[in-house]
Amino acid sequence: MAVSATSSTDPAARRPGYRRLPVQQRREQLIAVALELFAARPPEEVSLDDVAEAAGASRPLVYRYFAGKQQLYEAALRSAAEELAGRFTVPPDGTPTEQLSAVLDRYFDFVAEHHTGYGALLRGGSVVETARTGAIVDEVRRAALRRTVRHLGVREAAGPRLTLLVRSWISVVEASALSWLDEGRQIPPESLRDWLLDEFVVMTAATALHDPQTAEVLSRLLAQEGPDGRAPRLAARLQQLLA
Repeated sequence: MAVSATSSTDPAARRPGYRRLPVQQRREQLIAVALELFAARPPEEVSLDDVAEAAGASRPLVYRYFAGKQQLYEAALRSAAEELAGRFTVPPDGTPTEQLSAVLDRYFDFVAEHHTGYGALLRGGSVVETARTGAIVDEVRRAALRRTVRHLGVREAAGPRLTLLVRSWISVVEASALSWLDEGRQIPPESLRDWLLDEFVVMTAATALHDPQTAEVLSRLLAQEGPDGRAPRLAARLQQLLA
């Protein structure tokens, strides 16, 4: 039988200002508090006692919802992953590169908010990293791949070269974000975003030389950008540089 979150046996219930919350709401509160702590410190440095104290709850109450820190960490990571995946939604207005720019802005906002805990997992080596936590992060990458391919106007199955292009660019974005954090965010995020957008255009052009499907994608992208869009301007600058 499930134990109610409002049980009078919870010592925290006797604390001044304690709020009795429904079961699901209390669980979500603990996850939100854990996310804040994991964002500020590496996961292995956060204990259940830390979560309980920050949430104004008791350790036994935390254990009612989570068997241990590993389960809480996975729940917090899954919540963060769902939030991050939600930021991949492409806005309806703008050219393709303007839309992708908005997605990158939201991505880097997320990276800044969850820098320590999420960054530790992406780098690997955390004592709380497991196959399940790795699968959660991999699903975020797969969601980014699917949405980027759809953003490029590909309705049929993406071929191996186009898939490799998008996966490679996602890896560049991820590695750049981690390096950006490691180096103290010296590069303004909007400058880093613009550089990554240029990389995407250049990588797409290079892949188009070897893959008809990517060539079609590039042609469609350039048509949607118009003569004054980001991609044509980049092409003109590169032509001057190479000349």
